[in-house]
Amino acid sequence: MKAIDFNRFNNIISLTSYFNTKEKCQQAIIESRWADGDVVCPYCGTHHCSKRGDGRFRCNHCLKNFSCLVGTIFENTKLPLIKWFVAMYLISSHKKGVSSHQLSRDLDITQASAWYMLQKIRLLYPQSDSEAFEGTVECDEVYIGGKEKWKHKSMRTPHTQGRSTKTKTPVFGMMERTYIEDEKGDVIPMSYVHAFVVEKTDKATLQPIIKQFVAEGSTVITDELNAYNGLNKLGYGHDIVNHGAEQYAIGDIFTNTIEGFWSHFRRMITGCYHDVSDEHLQQYIDEAVYRWNTRKMDESERFAHMFAKSIGLIVRWNEVKLCVAA
Repeated sequence: MKAIDFNRFNNIISLTSYFNTKEKCQQAIIESRWADGDVVCPYCGTHHCSKRGDGRFRCNHCLKNFSCLVGTIFENTKLPLIKWFVAMYLISSHKKGVSSHQLSRDLDITQASAWYMLQKIRLLYPQSDSEAFEGTVECDEVYIGGKEKWKHKSMRTPHTQGRSTKTKTPVFGMMERTYIEDEKGDVIPMSYVHAFVVEKTDKATLQPIIKQFVAEGSTVITDELNAYNGLNKLGYGHDIVNHGAEQYAIGDIFTNTIEGFWSHFRRMITGCYHDVSDEHLQQYIDEAVYRWNTRKMDESERFAHMFAKSIGLIVRWNEVKLCVAA
């Protein structure tokens, strides 16, 4: 059984023209999930399950019947699969994402259903430390929310400037500088990012995260925040740019790359979603991280990558990067 070639879907017209029936959508899932024709039971893991006359499968070991949707984000959905496919394609091709209101209009579904779809699709973006960053890694923190200027003076919270977390949520990020080989064979600079909501931006919070996601021996570049003091003792090279003294770059010592990611993330929030709650902030960060780390993919490649993750295949963004020596 040959898996479907997703490179053919370089625009939404080609996508909807091909997946014009429920059967074609399901067949694409079957071909991608079990490309060798060996259907595996999602309940007990038994191989070589038999196909029923109604298109479902039956496990010869646990005797359970199941469809190709079990174990995917489409399981138990009441919406047509083509609408799920279009939703993933729109999210993968829009630089700043798609709001639930826009998606509800595009797919002719309720806003509540569109929000549910977006939340399910964002589950495809979890960040993993299975591949540690190495080489040169920029670290920086940002504070989301707390726009006091829109409030009346009598309603403003005092002392919320700078790194105050009274009305803002701190987010910590790490960015690896590396190189990849493009389709022409040219070596070009590339960067990959991890970012997480944190409770505090102190040493006890940030340094364990750095140890988890950055390999020892790497060079870590930060600003002058005291939380980064002592990284040398943990086995890292540590270079500092003093932003407080209006120092932003010393040769290749800077944090401009990750600050560019923060700028991109802020534009995504203000330009598309307008506001996000603390409860769901990490999911929006995961979406921004995924979009940044796959930005060199075209629409068909990113859709294929998302589709593989949606049916339970373990596909990491760093499996498609081709690192070479600087």
